[in-house]
Amino acid sequence: MKSTNIIIAAICGLAMIVFAVIIGNAYTFKFKSANTINVTGNAKKDFESDLVKWSASYSRKSMDLSAASEQLKKDRELVRTFLVGQGVNPKEILFNAVNINREFSYHADGNGNSYNTFTGYSLSQSVRVESKDLDKVDNASREISTLISQGIELSSNSPNYYYSKLEDLKLELISQASSNAKQRAANIALEAGSSLGNLIKADLGIFQITGQNDNEEYSYGGAFNTTSRSKTANITVKASYTAR
Repeated sequence: MKSTNIIIAAICGLAMIVFAVIIGNAYTFKFKSANTINVTGNAKKDFESDLVKWSASYSRKSMDLSAASEQLKKDRELVRTFLVGQGVNPKEILFNAVNINREFSYHADGNGNSYNTFTGYSLSQSVRVESKDLDKVDNASREISTLISQGIELSSNSPNYYYSKLEDLKLELISQASSNAKQRAANIALEAGSSLGNLIKADLGIFQITGQNDNEEYSYGGAFNTTSRSKTANITVKASYTAR
């Protein structure tokens, strides 16, 4: 009976030790969690595009395929001559393949029977320019509508602007956003009467490119503005630090 009491006492003592260890670990975990600083660093930079892409298309229609093709060829030379006259480098002018469509007009007779009539061949071609001379391409895109007065059925698109060193810019902003996050965390730690510890975790936010002064909203998947020559790049970094 005495030995049984000793065993029970030993088990109870061991249980109390285990319980104390669990409580101690829980307190330590809670203490560490409570001393984690979570911040979001931000960096942005205004920059100018250094590459422009622009395109336009023109078309001709005729009952005779050869006649339409010949006229489209003349239109192509007028477009080329115009662009070169505007100072665009001939090597930066690219004409795509000609598209040919047979067009029909659909009808229905009094009995409800439908039929179609061939109305001619429609030929179209597009031209595009990719250049680092933004001013000349901009001017050409604005003035090319003057070719309409020469009988060309032409449709011009708005220029799109890009930046050839985008990856370098992104790396620069990531570094700045990370430094900004660390500084914010250090300020919080200082105000709390402690010092900044080690980095626990860092998550990169969405890289956004918007037009300058456009009040353009950020997108969940990342905005990528191509309509503005002057742009603003923005990125965030979420970081967690320990506090000592």
